Amino acid sequence: MNYDPSNVFARILRQEIPAQRLHEDEHCVAFRDVAPQAPTHFLVIPKRSIARLGDAAPEDTLLLGHLLQTAAAVAKKLGVADDGFRVVINHGAGAGQTVFHLHVHVLAGRNLGWPPG
Repeated sequence: MNYDPSNVFARILRQEIPAQRLHEDEHCVAFRDVAPQAPTHFLVIPKRSIARLGDAAPEDTLLLGHLLQTAAAVAKKLGVADDGFRVVINHGAGAGQTVFHLHVHVLAGRNLGWPPG
């Protein structure tokens, strides 16, 4: 899939749109979701332009692991790690992806049922 540099997350990375940043390093940014689906809901996005998880290249393996480690670290920082949190990556419109910039959702603070959806 072609990456659209005008998507909202690319604009957040360029600081054209404000976001409540929780973490930033050379590889990624974590920020609160503007339409939270749980009391704690934040996103972790790579600074690299990847539209969907399946578009990641083999050389992105370390980056993908870094996104998950960052999700866990921010959850711990926010005090929700001990009670549990859910990590979601939607791939494609059929799975609910609406912004085509790879992003990790982290949700916590309420009982998250199973199966999701």
